[in-house]
Amino acid sequence: MALALYDLDRTALAVNSATLWVRRQWREDRLSTGNLVRAGWWLSLYRLGVMHADRALHEAVASMEGQPEAELARRTGIFWDEECLHTVRPGARRAVERHRSLGHRNVLSTSSSPWISRLAVAELGLDDYLCTEIEVVDGLLTGRIAGTPNFGQGKLTRLQAFAAQRGIALEDVWFYTDSAADLPLMLAVGHPVCIAPDPGLAREARRRGWPIEDWDR
Repeated sequence: MALALYDLDRTALAVNSATLWVRRQWREDRLSTGNLVRAGWWLSLYRLGVMHADRALHEAVASMEGQPEAELARRTGIFWDEECLHTVRPGARRAVERHRSLGHRNVLSTSSSPWISRLAVAELGLDDYLCTEIEVVDGLLTGRIAGTPNFGQGKLTRLQAFAAQRGIALEDVWFYTDSAADLPLMLAVGHPVCIAPDPGLAREARRRGWPIEDWDR
């Protein structure tokens, strides 16, 4: 069994869905000025390398404490249809079809929430997903991440467990991403592929001879 693994933001999608979500919450007056400033601060620190992404993810999830899961799922569905669906890259759909024709399993791997992950899986016709799981108790978000966040080294940890359970060797995995944050996973799989790579990943791709694909055509 071989596996094709896809990052979501700026890979399968041409946009960062988290950024669009924050902007939408602000427009709908669901995000206080303080939370908006904090979200921007966390993102800035992460981009500067001062704050690790795991902490930024935990901070973001903590701000969701007490929200009803059903309502969040409903709003995520509307958000996906209105702001994400039209940004799916044509090349992502072609890659999924190509791997399916070869008998490969197609799986999403994203730091995003389960709610947007399920929508992306349904739209692209994927077989499964790995994401950052958020704890829900009695229908309400607790503000805590359940298990290992699916980001950076965590993506590799989660893939290793997923592949081991299904008898898939990492050398039989294709992984498509845009981000240098995914280097731990890129270095571990047999077929790393860069999609519109950020500067850090582009440098690594040139150094290692990794293929770079244009999924916007």
